[in-house]
Order: sequence, then structure tokens, then C-alpha cells
Amino acid sequence: MVGNRRWRTLHEKHPDESRAVRQALVGGQHPFAVVLGCVDSRVPPELVFDQGLGDLLTVRSAGEVLDQAVVGSIAYGVLELGIPLVVVLGHQTCGAVAAAVEAAEKGGELPGALRYLGEQIRPAVDLDVAPKTRVDAAVTANVRLVVARLGAVPELAARVADGGLAVVGARYELASQRVHRVR
Repeated sequence: MVGNRRWRTLHEKHPDESRAVRQALVGGQHPFAVVLGCVDSRVPPELVFDQGLGDLLTVRSAGEVLDQAVVGSIAYGVLELGIPLVVVLGHQTCGAVAAAVEAAEKGGELPGALRYLGEQIRPAVDLDVAPKTRVDAAVTANVRLVVARLGAVPELAARVADGGLAVVGARYELASQRVHRVR
């Protein structure tokens, strides 16, 4: 969150990018967090949190949708690299979530390869929420859903239970560039 404050106030440090850090990283990596974020080009985790090389293990999928590759990538960070924190980072005006909301409103499905994304996000869509705030509510609900799904992965759940891992939700607001926790 300190890095996000630097980012949004235009006081970035762009840490850990020196020649010495680059050379040290040849021997291995020791990131302090896994960030599961969206593929949206406006929300690169390293920039949003003002972090550098080797600081974050980033995994990105549209709408933070989980599949075997995404879960395996997160598990690699936690189990093999010993990372103690997983952040699920949703964001304002997520296109994947908006598409899933629109499909739910119309009672249909997304076409072709997008269908999987819509199916995974659909449980986060509440058609009882006012249409004007429906996408925004679905973004937050989707973060909570993904956090819960990750927390149910047996290997990750064991780490959470023994206190070696925290899985938290967060949201990036494009307008203010602020990240805040989703509880």
C-alpha cells in the first residue's frame, strides 16, 4: 500500500531496477507477494504498487479468472518460493466483468473462447443490484469469490491454516489510482 501511495501521488521510486539487483536476480528470486490481477493494460501490478524486479510474482488473467494454469502459477509462488501473501487485484470498469454482467442481463453466454470467462465470473453478478452500479458491485464480488476459491485450494488452505499465507482481496480504482482492501 505504501508503494501504491507513491504511485498515485507521482512519487514513484521504481525500486529494485539497478544493475546490481538485475545481476543478483540471475541467482534466484524472492518475491514478497503474488498478485493475481487482470490482463487490463491499465493495471500493471508492478507499477500500481511501485515495485521492481524480483518483488512481485504476477499472474494475470481477464477478470482474475482461475483456471489450472493460474492456480498452478500461484501455488508455485507459495509452495516453491515460500511467498506469504497472495493479493487478488480487481479493478474499476473491468471489461471482462462488464461482459459477464451484460451476458447475464441478456440471459445469454459470451461467444466462443470468452464463454469460460463469463461462466467463471457469472456467480459474482447480482441482477438485483441497480443496473448503474451492477458492474462495480460485480467487480468487488468477483474479487471476494476468487479469494474464496483460492482459499479452498487444499495446498493453499493448509498454508493459510498454519499462518504461513494470507490471501487478500483488493481493488484498483482507475480514477483515483488508489488500491484498497476488499473484505
